[in-house]
Amino acid sequence: MDLSFIINELGEDREQYFNAIAPPIMQSSNFAFETVAAMRDLLLDEYKGFLYSRGHNPTIDILRQKLAALDGAEDALVFGSGAAAIFTGVLSVVQQGDHVICVRDPYNWARQLFEIILPKFGVETTFVDGTDTANFEKAIRPNTRLIYLESPNSFTFELQDIKAVAQLGRSRNITTMIDNSYCTPLYQQPHLMGIDLCLQSATKFISGHSDTMAGVLTGSQEKIRRIFVSEYLNIGSGIAPFNAWLLLRGLRTLEIRLQRSADSTRQVLAWLKKHPLIHKVFFPLDPDFPQFELASSQMKGAAGLLTIQLKVERREQVELFCNSLKHFLMAVSWGGHESLAFPACASLEADSFDPKEPKHKMVRLYIGLEDPGYLIKDLEQALNKI
Repeated sequence: MDLSFIINELGEDREQYFNAIAPPIMQSSNFAFETVAAMRDLLLDEYKGFLYSRGHNPTIDILRQKLAALDGAEDALVFGSGAAAIFTGVLSVVQQGDHVICVRDPYNWARQLFEIILPKFGVETTFVDGTDTANFEKAIRPNTRLIYLESPNSFTFELQDIKAVAQLGRSRNITTMIDNSYCTPLYQQPHLMGIDLCLQSATKFISGHSDTMAGVLTGSQEKIRRIFVSEYLNIGSGIAPFNAWLLLRGLRTLEIRLQRSADSTRQVLAWLKKHPLIHKVFFPLDPDFPQFELASSQMKGAAGLLTIQLKVERREQVELFCNSLKHFLMAVSWGGHESLAFPACASLEADSFDPKEPKHKMVRLYIGLEDPGYLIKDLEQALNKI
C-alpha cells in the first residue's frame, strides 16, 4: 500500500464518526450488546470485535491497521511500552526447558528478561556476537525455540544479516524476533526479509512528541491472534485509547520528521568527524562504519541516533562536555522533536570509569528537529570546555 494512504486513510471509516478528520478517542472500557447471542459470540472469540478495551478498542484498532501495514505484516498489537511488547512476544514463544539465542548487549530490559526473569522458569539464553551469522548457527541446541535480534542496536549500532538469520531460523523451525526501534518500518522492514515477529518502541519515532509510551508487535494474523487470546489479554498491558490517539497523530508526520532528522544527522556527522576531540563516530550509514555495506543493503535510511567516542582520559571530561551542552537535553530515549545526549558513563558508578574502556567515553546523541547549525554550535562550545 502507498505510504500516504496508510498514514492518512487506512482504517479511517470517517462516515462512522461524523466525517471528522481526526479519529475519535473511544475512551470506553467496555461495549454493550443488543442480544445475548451477540454477547456470547464475542465472549467465545474476543478477537472478532469490541467487548472490553483490554482487548480491542476502535481507536486502537485504527492504529493497529496502520502499524501492521507499515511493517508489511498482517496484524499488529499495541502495548503500553516497548518493554511490554518484548516481554509478551518472547513469552508467547518459549516455555520451560526451552533455549533462546540473543544478540549480545541488547536493550537493557530485554537483557533483564533473558538473564533474570526467564531463568526462573527454566528458560536458558545464549548471547552471541550477531555480526557473524555463523555464531547463531553454532549456538543452536535441540531445544532452541527463539532467535532474538536487534539490528541495529541503539548505541554502537551493530547489525545482523537479517535475511540470513531468518533463513537459518526457518530451516531449523526456530521463531525469529527483532527489535526494529532504530529504523522504524519506514527505513527497514524485517518481515519482508523473513522475520516472524517484529517489535519496536513506538514511544520514539512513531510518537515523535515525547509525550506517550507504547510498543508494537507485528506478525502474521495466525501468530498475532494466538498471542492476543493468550499472553496479550492475560498480561493486560495494552495501550489506552488516548495514547493510541496520540500515536495516530504522530504517524501523520512520521515520514517528514524522519527525513528532517536524517538530513540533519548527516550534517552533524560530517562536522563531528573533523573535530580533533572526537576519536570515533558510530553511525550505520557512514561509509567508515564497519558494517556499512550490510546496513546499505537492508536499511533504506537512518535518522537521529549516532554515538561519539571522546578523545579524553577522565570521566570528569566526559561529564563536563555533557553538562556544558545548552540545547541537547540529557535524557534517555529518542525520536521526539528535541535533541538529546546520553553518556554511557551515566550508567556506571563514578569510581568504575575505565579510561581504557572505549564505551566509557561514549556519548549517544539524538539529532532532533532543530536547525543543524544550531546544534553544531552547541556541540562546539561544549567540546571547547574540555
